[in-house]
This record gives sequence, structure tokens and C-alpha cells, in this order.
Amino acid sequence: MYVVSLNYVAPLEELDAVIDGHIAFLDHHYASGTFLASGRKVPRTGGVILARSESEEALRTILTEDPFWQKKLATYDIQQFVATKAQKGLEALLD
Repeated sequence: MYVVSLNYVAPLEELDAVIDGHIAFLDHHYASGTFLASGRKVPRTGGVILARSESEEALRTILTEDPFWQKKLATYDIQQFVATKAQKGLEALLD
């Protein structure tokens, strides 16, 4: 499993101009089962995506589809982790 931390490097107005495409990107990868959770950081300086992928390389390829990536509006930090404990009801997150 991976935690993807997005850090915005452009004004929010530029991000908001392509937010519909970003949401479509997220929806597509939720439907495929790759993305498990996502949301904005508080304050709104970026976002976080919890993802499953066969490899970091495969995940990086997926992330290049994001309009935020394509327009260089955010940077992406990817951290792999192995979930060994989870709250009741979230056992599907365990590796």
C-alpha cells in the first residue's frame, strides 16, 4: 500500500481551474480499486491519496494521468507502507 502526498506548487485558482479533471482522474482509479481514500490537507496546501499498486513504478505511471501532475501544479511524494493493524471494519486494508 502507498501513501501519496501531494503538495501544491501553484496558486489555488490554477488548481481549481482543472479540479473537475482531477476528480475524474480520482473517480477512475477508485473504480479500478487502485485508490482507497483521498482528500485535501488542512490547510489546503495539497492532498493525500491512499493507494494500492503492484509497484511504485506502476503507481507513478498512474499519477502522470492526473491534471495536477500534467500541468505541474503539484509535487508528489510516495511512501510505501505495510498495514499490519486496522480498526474493525477496515481489515481489507491489511497486507
